[in-house]
Amino acid sequence: FCKLIYSHFADLNCSKLRLIAGYNLEVCSGTAYEEARQRDQISYFFIAYIRIATRFLHQPINMFHLQNNQRILSIDAFRGITIFVMVFVNDLAGTPGIPAWMGHMPADADAMSFVDVVFPAFLFIVGMSIPFALQNRLKKGDSFLQLQGHIIWRTLGLLTLGFFMVNGEDGYNETATGIPLHLWLLIFYAGAILTWNVYTFKNKTWHYTLRIIGVAILIMLAFIYRGAGDAGMRPHWWGILGLIGWAYLFSCILFQALKGNIILLMAMIAFCTAFYVIAKQPAIKINDSFSWMSSQAGNAAHTSVVLCGIVLSRIFFTTKTTSINTRFIQAGIFLLALFVAGYILRPWYKISKIYATPTWCLYSAAFCCIIFSLLYWLTDIKSKSRWTQFFKPAATNPLLTYIIPGILFSFFSLCRVTIFPRHLRYGITGILWSLFFAVAVMYIAKGLNKLKIRMQL
Repeated sequence: FCKLIYSHFADLNCSKLRLIAGYNLEVCSGTAYEEARQRDQISYFFIAYIRIATRFLHQPINMFHLQNNQRILSIDAFRGITIFVMVFVNDLAGTPGIPAWMGHMPADADAMSFVDVVFPAFLFIVGMSIPFALQNRLKKGDSFLQLQGHIIWRTLGLLTLGFFMVNGEDGYNETATGIPLHLWLLIFYAGAILTWNVYTFKNKTWHYTLRIIGVAILIMLAFIYRGAGDAGMRPHWWGILGLIGWAYLFSCILFQALKGNIILLMAMIAFCTAFYVIAKQPAIKINDSFSWMSSQAGNAAHTSVVLCGIVLSRIFFTTKTTSINTRFIQAGIFLLALFVAGYILRPWYKISKIYATPTWCLYSAAFCCIIFSLLYWLTDIKSKSRWTQFFKPAATNPLLTYIIPGILFSFFSLCRVTIFPRHLRYGITGILWSLFFAVAVMYIAKGLNKLKIRMQL
């Protein structure tokens, strides 16, 4: 993939650029490619990334041609609803006596429930927000290289949070670490909030001091952590936030490289799907030269969903003079194409969230297109939006809302307090409790917003 990117921009002329950790890399005349072959894949990836960034250094501020840089109510509503449902289904998971459609489908079931659409819905919303987020940064005065730094910083933030949360779930050795798991997690959440909180102090000293304290806490936790076999922290997998981080990074690269062109973005959706198909071939898995493709198949699948969100955002919110009806027709054609593509691939690739199959991605993206189109018609066109106030705390503070359940669970577990009897977590009572819990999280998020505790990467 990086070779393709590099060859596409091989005609660019640019000077030496300083990369992370102080490397001076010659990014011209093909020498970066030769150097990259001797480095690990991550270094190679960032070289290609810097090459792409230099392509846009002199682009106009409105390079993405959006109608405006205001928040779109339907996107916020979709994000808030998704976070709410995510909290609900995560708490409901494992509750006995509930209908099968209220839980994840088994890996080989060739089926999906609404629960299996929650994660891709969040990926889809990330994609819908990318054009607005990048253009807003440019309008605030960021240079294009500053914009790339912001993208990388957000990606590293998501990867870090996912990395810590995964290690807190699997293999924690309380005896070797020296503190209870739930105390370690609570300290982690405190460090994460201090690091990524949006501070409003007029005195920047407090801003930097609290952020440095947060980073120091995370470093300390990583240093004392001991897992199975007295090992340190390991990336067993990147966690939900980490997977979002990788998909966000790849999608930002492609969106900028293709200048937001809808046709080319759709071609990249097809490319990501083809990448997954090729990566899953037995001959690729056993070939040492291409084995890395198998490990990236999931990232390709998730990136395709984010790209679908970008495409729908471009359909509805570019500055073209097409009418609203025309845009709905275009959105309908796009979602129909997604359904058809998923139907064609289904004989070879079952619907499976666990395996992140193309059919699951395509069908999920199509459902997201339908949901967003309805929300856009209801809230932005018909102005029926009062009901969205309930979801606003999660919509404007999604990262904090996402970790609130983990904070509550760790706190009550550390205090040895059971807030809902286990014997009642069955069937309808279990469903009602999870629904109540999700509503409570929304109100806690609202209260934290009022206290100006808001996380942003």
